[in-house]
Amino acid sequence: MKPANVLVPVAPPSARQVALSIRDIHVRFNTPTRELTVLERVNLDVYEGEFVCLLGPSGCGKSTLLNVVGGFLEPTSGAVHFRGERVSGPDPRRIFVFQERGVFPWLTVEGNIAFGLFKLTEAQRRERVAHYVKMVGLTGFEQAWPHELSGGMKQRVEVARALAANPEVLYLDEPFGALDSITRHSMRSELLRLWEAERKTVLFVTHDIEEALQLADRVVVMSAKPGKVRRIVEVDVPRPRDISSARYLELRDSLLGEIGLAHHI
Repeated sequence: MKPANVLVPVAPPSARQVALSIRDIHVRFNTPTRELTVLERVNLDVYEGEFVCLLGPSGCGKSTLLNVVGGFLEPTSGAVHFRGERVSGPDPRRIFVFQERGVFPWLTVEGNIAFGLFKLTEAQRRERVAHYVKMVGLTGFEQAWPHELSGGMKQRVEVARALAANPEVLYLDEPFGALDSITRHSMRSELLRLWEAERKTVLFVTHDIEEALQLADRVVVMSAKPGKVRRIVEVDVPRPRDISSARYLELRDSLLGEIGLAHHI
């Protein structure tokens, strides 16, 4: 058994398998008055088991890119490939967790997590649900209804439902944006714990620099509209991350400068 809090070496990108390949993505929308370019020449590789954050100001196209990668939106040009297969629509191997809480109010916690597990036997379904109820810390709330839960607990239900479906990739679109600061910090820690346990490939959208630095292996900084990949930053700080360490603060200041906020806080 490895000692706690020891950084596990990660293979360099050249030695890792690409899970998602994003190539020359352009997205344009026609409005009554003009053509609006939302994304322009976006290129990115996401590796198997990697946690990548898309960081940028509101309106820069982060969520649009996530919808393209997830197969919900056809790009104007360019292509996305998942393990070599072109993405042409949604796929249960790639699951979304949205900012707007998506728990089903007519189902209990247990029912929400079991949603989509219809291919399993009843025994398998019970076992899978129990595993993820425990993993997200909701033991004792299995029969609770969404209106009886706090915002953070509802978000745990949605994450558990996504993980229970056993996806190969998780897409998260600012999932903690509507939560209060304390709950948001708690959910970040929870998500990291789950990711370290299962090592799913994760693409996470945020406009919060601290969130990106605390979660990601790499941070993809996007420019203002039209959205482009401005810079990719490797977060070479061991987990659990010391947010007061010199390297962490250096990365934070670098990202602040990258998005033009270095002298405004």
